[in-house]
Amino acid sequence: MNWPDAQLDNVRRLRALAAGVAGAVVSERVIPAPLEEVWPLIADFEGTFGAIEPDMQGVTVSKVDGEHVELLARSRFGFRAKLKGVHRPGWFWAQSRFLLIAVAAAPEPNGDTRVATTGGLRLPGRAALVPVGVGRAGRRSLERLARLVE
Repeated sequence: MNWPDAQLDNVRRLRALAAGVAGAVVSERVIPAPLEEVWPLIADFEGTFGAIEPDMQGVTVSKVDGEHVELLARSRFGFRAKLKGVHRPGWFWAQSRFLLIAVAAAPEPNGDTRVATTGGLRLPGRAALVPVGVGRAGRRSLERLARLVE
């Protein structure tokens, strides 16, 4: 059989998954640097990740098993979350009972990097986010990332 083969880069995959989450808003930005320079800043969960995510005060990696990761996150308001998810080059999607964080990156043809993010407070038991501030938080995260790359 000749089935079509549709390949999605990480940013397109994030858009597709976020489309199934009510209240999710995907924010995107092209960062004028190669993926090899941008992604390590995002993937440094105990370091620069907290400087990128506006509501994260601290993140501790508690477990890594291949591409599966568990993080203990603390918000600037004192809330704590145990996030479980998948982390691979250009892809991070993790959630706890009340929180979702997703970031994806893909190279642009000119050598820059397109980064997309979504996340926010989850409604337990439903594929939904509380829509308040999701877009604004995503834009702030991408602005912070761009400043780190400059």
